[in-house]
Amino acid sequence: MKLKKLAVAVSVASLFSLPAWADINVGITVSATGPASALGAPQKNTLALLPTTIAGEKVNYILLDDATDPTQASKNAKKLVDENKVDVLIGSSTVSNSLAVTEIAVESKTPLLALAPMNLPPEKGHWVFRMPQHNGIMAGAIAEDMVANGVKSIGMIGFADPYGESFMAEMKKAAEEKGITIAITEKFNRADTSVMGQSVKIVAAKPDAVLIVASGTPSALPHSTLVERGFKGRIYQTHGAIGRDVLRVGGKALEGGIFVTGPIIVGDQLPDSHPLKASIKEYVTAYEGKYGAGSLGPQGGHLWDAYALIAAAVPAAKAKAQPGTAEFRAALRDAIEGSKDVVGVHGVFNMSPTDHFGHDERARVLVKVENGAYKLMTK
Repeated sequence: MKLKKLAVAVSVASLFSLPAWADINVGITVSATGPASALGAPQKNTLALLPTTIAGEKVNYILLDDATDPTQASKNAKKLVDENKVDVLIGSSTVSNSLAVTEIAVESKTPLLALAPMNLPPEKGHWVFRMPQHNGIMAGAIAEDMVANGVKSIGMIGFADPYGESFMAEMKKAAEEKGITIAITEKFNRADTSVMGQSVKIVAAKPDAVLIVASGTPSALPHSTLVERGFKGRIYQTHGAIGRDVLRVGGKALEGGIFVTGPIIVGDQLPDSHPLKASIKEYVTAYEGKYGAGSLGPQGGHLWDAYALIAAAVPAAKAKAQPGTAEFRAALRDAIEGSKDVVGVHGVFNMSPTDHFGHDERARVLVKVENGAYKLMTK
């Protein structure tokens, strides 16, 4: 009897000596409200679709709204790191807000999967991975289409913020490589209610085409104004402007507009051989199954892709350290950087020490607005 009691005691003690794994905590800040809500709302909605376990470990998602305010985005990230002790950060919806979150991620040495395509110096980029396509990849697709359609000169109008400046800089490089002249460049603010002055100048410059560099519903304003002023050339928009809310706000003025975007927006139009076809179908089915047909916002796909990268990286990180520790955060960062052939809904990710975007040409397509919907353009 005593031997049996001793055996039981030893067995119980051995159970308590096993490692007690902590939950994996994921901190998220998005612009669910404010001027960029067209970007942040589908990201917030996507959270409800994510699995609650990764590699057998429970995952806690802590979501905060930064209301499209960089200061609030910074406060959110600080709270997530200091109070919630998150293992990884995701966010935010705009470049300006993501830059604010980056400061906290770098300071706390917490890996960040940003939902905006910002450029960073190496010392800050070490901890940050970007889910959207690099602006250079997307600008290149636009420049190729311009050349194919005889465009010799372009005008540009974009946000007077880091996103606008970054994409226009990449477009300038792509245009120069293709021998395209930049006839005029204008800027506007996300909250502006009129761009008449800028549009008049652009029309007067008589470029063959115009590129609008903006995101969310504000991107419809210069498009509709240019059409109103009688501009007849090709009008291009970036991947930040994709969304049903943009189509709704822009209405008929957007007809014929050309947008560069991730394949997710035309998943059902892709050939069966496309590497993202199946993953896009899975996400769209889950999203529209919960929120209704036609409800999909492609920016939500960046959050879906962030989860895919985290899920692929956790097993390697778990082998080195326990969630909730600095060692686990570092191991998770290293594993994400080593991601190979992780299939998302915007692209196939192959990260490296010199590339924290991880996309290639499979992550971009051109679409044209026809009858209020996006139609895949083929070469």
